[in-house]
Amino acid sequence: MGFEVPLSYTRRNSAITKRLGRLVMRFSGWRFEGELPDVPKVLISVAPHTTNWDFVVGVMGLWSLDLKLSFIGKHTLFRGWFGTWLRSLGGIPADRRAKRGLVGEVVDAFNGAEKMVLALSPEGTRARDKGFKSGFLHIAYGANVPIVLAYFDFKNQVIGFGPIFYPTGDVESDLEFVVNFYRPIRGKYLKTWQT
Repeated sequence: MGFEVPLSYTRRNSAITKRLGRLVMRFSGWRFEGELPDVPKVLISVAPHTTNWDFVVGVMGLWSLDLKLSFIGKHTLFRGWFGTWLRSLGGIPADRRAKRGLVGEVVDAFNGAEKMVLALSPEGTRARDKGFKSGFLHIAYGANVPIVLAYFDFKNQVIGFGPIFYPTGDVESDLEFVVNFYRPIRGKYLKTWQT
C-alpha cells in the first residue's frame, strides 16, 4: 500500500476490516497521499465537507489503515443500531448543551488521555454556503495538540494528509491559513468559500 501509520497511533487490530478497506480502496481507485506525524495526540481536520460520501470514504480509509480514532458527530445520528455502529467506529455524539460546551469537553478529553487521535470537519456542515467554524482551533490550542490538515480530494481520488501546525491563538490568522490550504482541494461539490 505504501502509506505508513506511525507507531504512536492506536490500531483497530481487525484483519477483516483492514482487508476490506484496502480492497475497496483498490477497486474504487482511491489512494493515500502525505503522512501522519508521529505524535501521541493529534486533531485531524477534514475538509471540504460536501457530501455524505465523505463519511464512506473516511471509513474506507480508516479501515484500510487499521487506525483507531475518534470523531464527532451530530448527537441525533447516535440512535439505535446505527448509533451503536458509529460508537464502535470511534464516534462521539456532539452535545452542544454540555456544561463547558463542546470545545471544553473535547479539550478535557485530550488532556485526560495518554493517546488520542480526533478527526472532525471544521465546517461542521455539508451546506455549500457555510464556511469554517473556529472550534477546532480552540480545541487544539486549548489542549496544546497539533492539527493535521486532511482532505478527501474527489477529483484525484486521494485521501490526503497535508501540513501539521499548532494554532497560534490568533484565530483569524490561523483560520486564513487553513482556508487557503483547502481552497484548491475539490470535494465532491464546490463550496462558496472556494470560489
